[in-house]
Amino acid sequence: MPRQGAIVAVLAFAGLASSFMFTLVVPIQAQLPELLHASREDTAWVVTATLLAAAIITPIAGRLGDMYGKRRIVLVLLALLVIGSVIAAFSVTLLGVIVGRALQGAVTGVVPLGIAILRDVLHSRNVNSAIALISATLGVGGALGLPISALVTEYADWHILFWLAAGLGAVCFGLVLWIVPVSVLRTPGGFDFVGAAGLAVGLTGILLAISRGNQWGWLSLPTLALGLGGLLVLLVWGWYELRIAEPLLDLRVAARRAVLLTNLASIGMGFALFASNVVFPQILELPVETGAGFGLSLIAASFVIMPAGLVMMVLSPVSGRLSRVVGPRILLIMGAVALVAAYAFVLVLGSEVWHIFVSNLLIGVGIGFGFAAMPMLIMRSVPQSETGASNGLNALFRSLGTSTAAAVMGAVLASSSTIEAGVQIPSAAGFQLTYLLGGGGALLALLLALFIPTHRAPEERHPSLPE
Repeated sequence: MPRQGAIVAVLAFAGLASSFMFTLVVPIQAQLPELLHASREDTAWVVTATLLAAAIITPIAGRLGDMYGKRRIVLVLLALLVIGSVIAAFSVTLLGVIVGRALQGAVTGVVPLGIAILRDVLHSRNVNSAIALISATLGVGGALGLPISALVTEYADWHILFWLAAGLGAVCFGLVLWIVPVSVLRTPGGFDFVGAAGLAVGLTGILLAISRGNQWGWLSLPTLALGLGGLLVLLVWGWYELRIAEPLLDLRVAARRAVLLTNLASIGMGFALFASNVVFPQILELPVETGAGFGLSLIAASFVIMPAGLVMMVLSPVSGRLSRVVGPRILLIMGAVALVAAYAFVLVLGSEVWHIFVSNLLIGVGIGFGFAAMPMLIMRSVPQSETGASNGLNALFRSLGTSTAAAVMGAVLASSSTIEAGVQIPSAAGFQLTYLLGGGGALLALLLALFIPTHRAPEERHPSLPE
């Protein structure tokens, strides 16, 4: 394999491992209260901790990569994945698993850092296809990992899931150390510790309010205090970042029209993707007697969902070639249209398993195109010294979309549920509403994509990427 091909393959494998962490515990989520001897509200932190860590650490890791070397920070994040996985694998209490899952969430930063590495080391004609492949891993890892997690959970102790994650992290660490070259492009200056702390506090407040609002009550004091407090902290953080010489994130670059609209579209894309991840497994697994479900086992439902990940992987080289022909903006529009079509299809035809299968394939097409286009749009609009931080910020916006989707879909299904034998059963009308909301997120991404500038402003141009 050519050296550059090996670099792409290793970074893609690391991306798959990082996105696998989001579906790692899905098969055991319902059993966590019994396994960890804790309440359902407390065990929800096993998922929330991962989302929080991913959202907070990813943009910070991007900045650190720009300053101290992208490969070095990738190795640090992979080491955190291994450490966190081992902690969770040895844990029989809730706290240990939460700490382990938080450390696992940090590895999400390897995807935007990997994209930035590709921009630094690949020939310009190969960059788009490679970026499309790495971007696709954000969806592929979760889709392919779900049946693997289900099979492990079905036939082995649940701790094996974390040993599997530790093994993946260790393999990725060795491959990155062996194959990926040391980063030579560095951004001079000091690290903005105050900015990093402000970003972490603000995001923690907002994401906790979003992810826990359904359990606490959307108008409860904790939800409002965290949400509004987090927003206030981020406003002060933004004021501070604009007034220092070496900010964590250059908000002037982030405010450029192409960058801002792409990041906002990322929220809609992330929302549309995660809405399907939350809703489709539930409707596939609910008993037929409820009138809303199809009665599949978790493993069978996983294999209905898995092909979407394969579609994303197959489309990655196509996305790279298409972007050179039509441009990343049109690619993003195509992805958003496919997502809108997916939810429209399941709204009209959602009464058979194959309807869910087809809709999920269309979501695979939409995410395959959309996630490939977004880093291309970002990188053609920012200086090369800002690629790590800017891609990290884009990943943060996707995380906001996914976190919001998890909370909103959970709230909608819970509010439409009836209690049967002590179990909440969502109604068919509740599922229909989730499809409308998922399609609304996709439609928002489409409308924003239409207003992204076709060409870069003269001050945004640089020679490392083709127009």
